[in-house]
Amino acid sequence: MAFDYDLFVIGGGSGGVRAARVAAQGGAKVALAEEDRYGGTCVIRGCVPKKLMVFASEFPNAIADAAEYGWAVHAGGFDWSAFQGKLHAELDRLEGVYRNILSSNGVETFDARAKLADAHTVSLSTGETKTAKHILIASGGRPVKPDLPGAEHAITSNEIFHLTELPKSILIIGGGYIACEFAGILNGLGVAVTQFYRGAQILRGFDEEARGLVSDEMIQNGINLHLGTNILEMSPVDGGYKVKATNGTEEVYDQVMFATGRVPNSDDMGLEDIGIKLGRKGQIEVDEYSQTAIPSVYAIGDVTDRVNLTPVAIREGMAFVETVFNANPTPVDHDLIPTAIFTQPEMGTVGLSEEEARDQEPIEVYATSFKPMQQAFAGRSDRVLMKLIVSQATRKVLGCHIVAPGAGEMIQLAGIAVKMGATKEDFDRTCAVHPTMSEELVTMKTPVRTA
Repeated sequence: MAFDYDLFVIGGGSGGVRAARVAAQGGAKVALAEEDRYGGTCVIRGCVPKKLMVFASEFPNAIADAAEYGWAVHAGGFDWSAFQGKLHAELDRLEGVYRNILSSNGVETFDARAKLADAHTVSLSTGETKTAKHILIASGGRPVKPDLPGAEHAITSNEIFHLTELPKSILIIGGGYIACEFAGILNGLGVAVTQFYRGAQILRGFDEEARGLVSDEMIQNGINLHLGTNILEMSPVDGGYKVKATNGTEEVYDQVMFATGRVPNSDDMGLEDIGIKLGRKGQIEVDEYSQTAIPSVYAIGDVTDRVNLTPVAIREGMAFVETVFNANPTPVDHDLIPTAIFTQPEMGTVGLSEEEARDQEPIEVYATSFKPMQQAFAGRSDRVLMKLIVSQATRKVLGCHIVAPGAGEMIQLAGIAVKMGATKEDFDRTCAVHPTMSEELVTMKTPVRTA
């Protein structure tokens, strides 16, 4: 049977666009459908605008520090609308880049919602039907609100970039990295931030010592963090939204934001009708080659709910092209992925947490926490953490955890060493770069504890 295309990609985010481009460059006839904006969560409503907001929110401390370093500084207020105008212009530019990448590589695009009619057929919201030898679903995920009274009045991370004005006060519900990042951002921009998290500590799943320091520093920075606390209901009142909490309090906030989880964009796509298996959260179930239960259909990125990070989706897209179009079966490597959380302070992590490692084998823990020179000189009491988890048997560094300004930049480089299987002695043999915070990673001589 002759197909319209060799590959039809559903979803114009980082993973889908990369797979479409690379397959097309290799000579495949490729089409892509995207119902919203090209660039996906990361570019349009995630990492890129979020990081720009992080930068904006860090200037109050920088200005205060400048005065401590002898500069005469006169700071005006923050102009949200001026910043927002530049932000959206940048996002428009990036979307144009993504569209151009596709068109310049001969990928035909459809600004439409796509469903699967059968194993080789895609039906578009425009009424068109297209066939393809292979279909790649890269439709991403979206934030969800919990089912409780008044939740429809709250915003999510999607809407935060589009507020016409900054609220005077906000309640953020959630304890994951999105909730914690936006708590820091809005706090830095002058919003009175309260954060509820139902668990005992924020950033579940990360190293306990590292997340404890982030939590302490967030509170020190002025975030009103309530652990073991959740929202019962909210309702609009004069001046904002009245929120009833599980701790018995009732408060009014200008805005309420839920950062309580994301779900895969897999519903109403006809997937189960043609035999594709979905997991409990709606994630598309795939094997190590990103293949679904239907051999001609593959899925990558957040819709598979494996490791929901942009660079991982891109790698999955590349591995898919290698497997399907280059006759080189390439499983996706999800081991030892370095990640950064742009909280304030920033956190970078690669490998196992102390808790995960000690459940697995006997370990040594090397850690140091101190006031960094730049902030200490300016009279701030910020603390940073450098931490290595080491296998007693192999001496390999199993995990590296950094809480510090620039932790994301540091963990990218430390991640190379950990991925290569570096031992504690490899770190020790490396000469320190002085004076830096990260030199502590190669100067820690005695473990603080063994487990």
